[in-house]
This record gives sequence, C-alpha cells and structure tokens, in this order.
Amino acid sequence: RSRYASQFKASAVDLGIAPSEPPSELFHGTATHFVDSIRDQGLQRGQRQYVHLSTDRETATKVGARHGKPRVLTVRAAEMAETGVEFYVSDNGVWLTEHVPATYIDWVSSGTPARTDREQPSLRTD
Repeated sequence: RSRYASQFKASAVDLGIAPSEPPSELFHGTATHFVDSIRDQGLQRGQRQYVHLSTDRETATKVGARHGKPRVLTVRAAEMAETGVEFYVSDNGVWLTEHVPATYIDWVSSGTPARTDREQPSLRTD
C-alpha cells in the first residue's frame, strides 16, 4: 500500500500494524488559528483515520506551516499510553492515535514552552 493509504484510508488493524509504545513526547504541527479549538477539544482526527504526530519539532513545524502560521504542540504520548490509549507508527515514521485530549498537550511556540493549564502562575505577595 502507498504511504497515503497507510495513513488516511485504512485502519491500522486493516494494515496489520500493531500498537507500539510511543516515546515520552511526540509533536503535532498546526496553524495558530486552530489553537483555540484544540485547547477546547484536543486534537481531533477530523476527516482522517488518525491524528498524525511527529517525533521532532522540525517536521511538526513544516506540517503546521502548510496551513498558516505554524504552532507546535507537544503531546505527552507515554503518559497517554499508560492510560491505555493506543499508538501506531506508520511505515514512514508518522505516529498515529485516534484522539489527543487537551490535558495531554503542552503548548510550545518557537521551541519555548508556554504556560500550560496544568501550571499555575506564581502569586507574589511582596
């Protein structure tokens, strides 16, 4: 099957791809105009069979740039996998999963982590 078929048309089960243990972090490239929706709903597969994730920020940045000003999101993949979420890796190294809840996303811009919902701003009483 072609790379396109592996990622878009058939399910991982149909292709004989077994679930794989992901690295601790994977990256997703998107455009900045999608960020608010992702914060609310997490990463949705949309018209695709799976959400696509990269192993490096550079690839994720290129993917995000296809749709506008790029924004790179860090997905805590190993933490998700510990809860039973399955990940697959396609023949060309793209990681796949059905959905990434927003709680597993750390927001990264230009390689610098931004405050996440898990972090609380420090309150100074000086």
